[in-house]
Amino acid sequence: MHFINIGFGNMVRGEGIICMIGPDSAPAKRYIHDARESSMLIDATCGRRTKGVIFMEDGRVVLSALLPETIAGRLKSQRTGDES
Repeated sequence: MHFINIGFGNMVRGEGIICMIGPDSAPAKRYIHDARESSMLIDATCGRRTKGVIFMEDGRVVLSALLPETIAGRLKSQRTGDES
C-alpha cells in the first residue's frame, strides 16, 4: 500500500484514486456538494483554496490544495521508483 502526499502532510492511498479533476466546472461543484451532504467529503485543503478534487474507489471525494497535475506527477514518480 502506497500513500501519496496531497499537500500539508495529508495523504491518500495511491491505489484507491479513480480520477482527479479541477474544482471549477459545474459537475465538479455538484459532486462536491453531493459528497458534503452525504458525509463522503474529505477536505484536506487546510483552509487553502481547493485546486484539485480526487475521487476515491470507496466513493469518497477528497479536496486538495494541490493541482491534479502535481499529484499525478507524485504518483508517477512513486510508481517509477517502485519499478527500479
